[in-house]
Amino acid sequence: MTALDPAIYDTGKRPVWCPGCGNYGVLLALRKALAELELKPENVVIVTGIGCHGRISDYMKTNGFHTIHGRVLPLATGIKLANPNLTVIGHSGDGDAYAIGLGHLPHAARRNIDIKLIVHNNMVFGLTTGQVTPTTPLGVKTKSTPFGNPEHPLNPLLLALASGATFVARGFSGEVDHLKELIKRAILHKGFAFIDVLQPCVTFFNTYSILREKVYKLEETGHDVKSLEQAFRRAMETERIPIGVFYEVERPTLEEAFSHAMNPPPALRPLSPPDLTRLLSRFR
Repeated sequence: MTALDPAIYDTGKRPVWCPGCGNYGVLLALRKALAELELKPENVVIVTGIGCHGRISDYMKTNGFHTIHGRVLPLATGIKLANPNLTVIGHSGDGDAYAIGLGHLPHAARRNIDIKLIVHNNMVFGLTTGQVTPTTPLGVKTKSTPFGNPEHPLNPLLLALASGATFVARGFSGEVDHLKELIKRAILHKGFAFIDVLQPCVTFFNTYSILREKVYKLEETGHDVKSLEQAFRRAMETERIPIGVFYEVERPTLEEAFSHAMNPPPALRPLSPPDLTRLLSRFR
């Protein structure tokens, strides 16, 4: 396979993220993954939610849709059902995906629709200057928890696994090439693919040093991605932080199960002029 030039996905706009922001690593990994898979920009749709991550659709020369807070998955689902030939990749922040948009994640996972969700998890609301989110660690002081976060954080991987996701992975924006491979594998996976990306917010919650110390790669440990039990066990680790594919299995997709009612899908139906006879008859 001959890779395309990642620059073909560059809109030329200069990112406004803070210097050192983890979003740069995700953007670079995404462009490289699409290029190595030789995906033409016109066949890719990037859907983004509200947050610093949402700017990524401005910097990707593909189809793009910047939607309202927490609604990345419903929009991505509609796009995929309308035109299954498209590669649909959703991007959310941890506040976007795990707070206001949390209700959509379990259902996208259990339906196994062939879309990909990449969550930029910096464990804080960066765009609004550093408030607590569902993944902020216990005890961390933020703008909205000046005495320390009193709530235990959500574990996104356990949620995705328990919801029936057929592809569950975790990446780190400081490991761009490793993240690129995860994104490629998620795109090639037939079904719903979920990647939680540890992506430090250098301004309000800089976790680079601790992540570099704790992160290790699952593929170097003999981890069995077909074992749900092993996936759950790895997802609960806290002393060290595994990155890589936790779980991957095959199951029929929502598009296949729904094909009797959506054949051909709306975007692939032949265009024909509307019949206005009845409407015009009212004016005769």
